[in-house]
Amino acid sequence: MKLPKIRELLEAIKALIVGPYTSKFPYKPHIPHPNFRGQPIYNPDKCVGCLACEEVCPSEAIGHEDITDDSEPRRLMIHYTDTCIFCGSCEAACIADNEGIKQSNDWELSFFDRKEAQETIEKELQLCEICGEVIACKDHLKWISEKIGELAYSSPSLYFSRLKSLGIIDENIISAVRDSGRSDRVKILCARCRRETTLTTR
Repeated sequence: MKLPKIRELLEAIKALIVGPYTSKFPYKPHIPHPNFRGQPIYNPDKCVGCLACEEVCPSEAIGHEDITDDSEPRRLMIHYTDTCIFCGSCEAACIADNEGIKQSNDWELSFFDRKEAQETIEKELQLCEICGEVIACKDHLKWISEKIGELAYSSPSLYFSRLKSLGIIDENIISAVRDSGRSDRVKILCARCRRETTLTTR
């Protein structure tokens, strides 16, 4: 018979004195290690809806849906818990100082209905004021204008979206310049419409 090693004997004695290594789950909540990588959770106050997390997700556990046929256009950000591998790529790629989506210590993620295995947040969309195409989330435009500072004045779309978010834009400015044929220059436009209005108003 093979005799136990000294280390194994010490481990057995320690287990008798200190107690078992396993937790008492489900009788007591399991407390994971601080470095444990659990379910990523969106922070609606920090997320700007830029889709960087969706671009880098290796398991395609993050998606989005743009809802534009409503009075309030919005982007629905979706995290699918059942396909997430908890790699942390979404948090690492987050442009909002890695605060828009962060991994938590949540690990008990069982569901009776798979449709419940997802987390969603909504972000307000900015549409082109001519063609109605999606430009970006309003929070994303605000983030860009804050990052580039005074250079935002070189982009009318950034400039006017920033003024609207501050509530200081005068909507009458469009009617004031309509007679001169340049009203489209003072709108929030996508790149295609901005190019077309630039060519036609010269």
